[in-house]
Amino acid sequence: MGFKQEKSPPKKLDSVDLQIIRALEEDSRVSLRKLAHRIGLTPNILHHRIKNLESESVILGYMPIVDASKMGYALTAIIMIQVEGGHMIEVENEIAKESNVLSVYDITGEYDAVIFAKFRDNPSLNSFLKKLLTDRFIKRTTTLVALNAIKEFSKII
Repeated sequence: MGFKQEKSPPKKLDSVDLQIIRALEEDSRVSLRKLAHRIGLTPNILHHRIKNLESESVILGYMPIVDASKMGYALTAIIMIQVEGGHMIEVENEIAKESNVLSVYDITGEYDAVIFAKFRDNPSLNSFLKKLLTDRFIKRTTTLVALNAIKEFSKII
């Protein structure tokens, strides 16, 4: 997804901010005029509030939700990795550059990080895993293949 989340303290959101976020999560292409009318604001005030949410990094961006299987990426893999020593950030940043990687998280437990990625087929997943294992700082991986997506996208509010 490519958006880097800020490490700043959470912004205090009021009920109008929450209404704006809910509406944009439903349809980020809605016109300012229509959204302003729905929320009960003028378009100028709504525009200002949205700009504030963006500048505070509450809203990180706008993007379409794409059906990955229709784009040829029908296989979803969850890959857990163990990383050697103090090289975790370096390894995670390299993995995050891969176009088919959806997200990379630091995690607790036996593994250090988890990767969610989409692949065209088993050979492309296999190639990705072999590439991971050539990294001298990756000690171990465990891969799970998702059989079916019950829920894949989520709204925050």
